[in-house]
Amino acid sequence: MGNSFGTLFRISTWGESHGGSVGVVVDGCPPGLPLTVADLQLELERRRPGQSKITTPRKESDTVEILSGVHDGHTLGTPIALNVRNRDARPEAYAEMQEKFRPSHADYTYQMKFGRRMPEGGGRSSARETIGRVAAGAIARKILKAANDIDIVAYVETVHDITMSPMDAFPERAAVDATPVRCPDPATAERMVDRIKEVRARGDSVGGIIRCRIRNLPPGLGAPVFDRLEADLAKAMLSIPATKGFEVGSGFAGTAMTGSEHNDPFESAAGGVRTQTNNSGGVQGGISNGEELYFRTAFKPTATILQKQDTVNTAGENVTLQGRGRHDPCVLPRAVPIVEAMSALVLVDHWMRQFAQNRSFAFSS
Repeated sequence: MGNSFGTLFRISTWGESHGGSVGVVVDGCPPGLPLTVADLQLELERRRPGQSKITTPRKESDTVEILSGVHDGHTLGTPIALNVRNRDARPEAYAEMQEKFRPSHADYTYQMKFGRRMPEGGGRSSARETIGRVAAGAIARKILKAANDIDIVAYVETVHDITMSPMDAFPERAAVDATPVRCPDPATAERMVDRIKEVRARGDSVGGIIRCRIRNLPPGLGAPVFDRLEADLAKAMLSIPATKGFEVGSGFAGTAMTGSEHNDPFESAAGGVRTQTNNSGGVQGGISNGEELYFRTAFKPTATILQKQDTVNTAGENVTLQGRGRHDPCVLPRAVPIVEAMSALVLVDHWMRQFAQNRSFAFSS
């Protein structure tokens, strides 16, 4: 019912924002992969709350437990269950939301779909659910790194109306994580931080855009028609809370170009075929072409703001709601590792599907 993702490398996340725990079950991980808690914790540290003055002050260590599927530091090939306990939930901050729907949040739609909801923190609609995705993505990353040294780096490109200059060189993760907003350009990052602090001071929020870049991806991943690589990436990105848009390669800007301007000419190169330009963003016909894969994901302003807003209650009456609780004034800094994790989950699944298609049977000519 919408809580699982993937085909051969499949994850199922579970848990609520203010419940006892959140976590994930990973099925389809090959046996023999070296895996420790430290491998997972590194990524969860980048996603956890309370890591800077521009994120939610909720204090969670997000310490992960490996409950199954790993023995003597290596995967068994059986389901891997990962658990993270909630330690700093404050349900009292959501008392007013028991009867009132937060504007632009999932309160109303969850109520309409299920006939009941968990008001504390939004339950499953909270971005805290993504802990399981990030932990599972850390496993996928290790497989991709071992398979073809595939490197995935995302960064904040835009906050509100502040955008960094285009970056030609492939970004280093250290440069991304060097700023609290996760923008690799220090001067732009400083302006972004100031903007987030400014809107937070008046109880408001802002959105922005994250760019993700992937290198060393071989040609051939993806499938025609319904399982196109960019289609699966779009689904993965738009499944992240607060996302509102996705574009790969030239995206919407390509609509202002002619075919002769947009086409990527091929040329022979050492080790194979390359393209002279990369307006396609590394994907053609739904299949990777060996060039850098890049895409952008748009995030809306955080829905829960600390201002009075018009809404309705569960009886359908017009009321006002004063937002409370601890919320990110801008989700982007903590969304960077989520974007990377979902990218890794899509790519490792397609990697395995390609391997299964081409290596499972040896047909005679």
